[in-house]
Amino acid sequence: MTIKAIGLLSGGLDSTLAAGLMVAQGIEVHAINFTSPFCQCTSKNACCASVITAVQQLGDIPLKRVFLGDDYLELVRNPRHGYGAGMNPCLDCRIIKIKKAAEYLEEIQASFIFTGEVLGQRPMSQHKRALQIIDKESGIADIILRPLSALHFSPTLPEREGWVDRNKLLSISGRSRKDQIHLAQERGITEYPCPAGGCLLTDKNFAGRLKDYFLFTQKPSIQDMSLLKTGRHFRLESGDKIIVSRNEEEGERLIELHQQNDYLLVPENFSGPVVVLQGKDLQTAIQKLLFYTKKIPPAKMSIECICQGKSFCISPEENRV
Repeated sequence: MTIKAIGLLSGGLDSTLAAGLMVAQGIEVHAINFTSPFCQCTSKNACCASVITAVQQLGDIPLKRVFLGDDYLELVRNPRHGYGAGMNPCLDCRIIKIKKAAEYLEEIQASFIFTGEVLGQRPMSQHKRALQIIDKESGIADIILRPLSALHFSPTLPEREGWVDRNKLLSISGRSRKDQIHLAQERGITEYPCPAGGCLLTDKNFAGRLKDYFLFTQKPSIQDMSLLKTGRHFRLESGDKIIVSRNEEEGERLIELHQQNDYLLVPENFSGPVVVLQGKDLQTAIQKLLFYTKKIPPAKMSIECICQGKSFCISPEENRV
């Protein structure tokens, strides 16, 4: 009888190797990948590409993608187990992913779940006590297998039942990735674009923006996270928020992402940044636009201002306010 298992697959090196170990043992692996706006890959498609690459290298195993929405944002806002160095609720994040993987396990009648976690690799969520909390609060402790570090733990149900050969599991621990890289070379896994993963919630600058967002937003929405990742952000004493694009691509993003009640400022007859104002202080918003204009604008400037579907023209009297 073929045993079916759910593997949490990020597209990084560890989760890919864990899945590879299971495939090598004849397990029918079904991958589940969680996406959120907090991926720190270098482009918006990089995280997706790394997961697809991993799936292909594992023999085109089935893949289910799950987007973490507003319920996840509420978890980030009020984590039961607190934050790491930034706004990263690593324990709570891991627990919710395991729980959602357990729902998928029931859906396809799989026998167990496995992850790419390595004992001691991440300071908040991968020490023994943290892994015990994850197992307990997920409610499925005995069917969670961690193939890369399994020999550091007591045998789980898949091992005791003989579904998985414990002798072929590993005892990797610590933050070094030498063992994983060597194993990848042995198994012909050559592409892993995000080998150590990446989460914007651990980034100091983004964490500051997110704290500010929660402080001034009554009803947080996952849709706002794309705007939070774009441009330079300024919070005024009045509470108004100004966002200034840093390049043409960000300008296009601000035009796309601004909301109906925002003021959108777009230079018409000169090259300058696009600005979004969340509030009413248009004068300061124009000052920011002109301050970050690299080339000297014409004497008679024209800035298009759009708000609530209406457009009007602003002509500052001076080149620099």
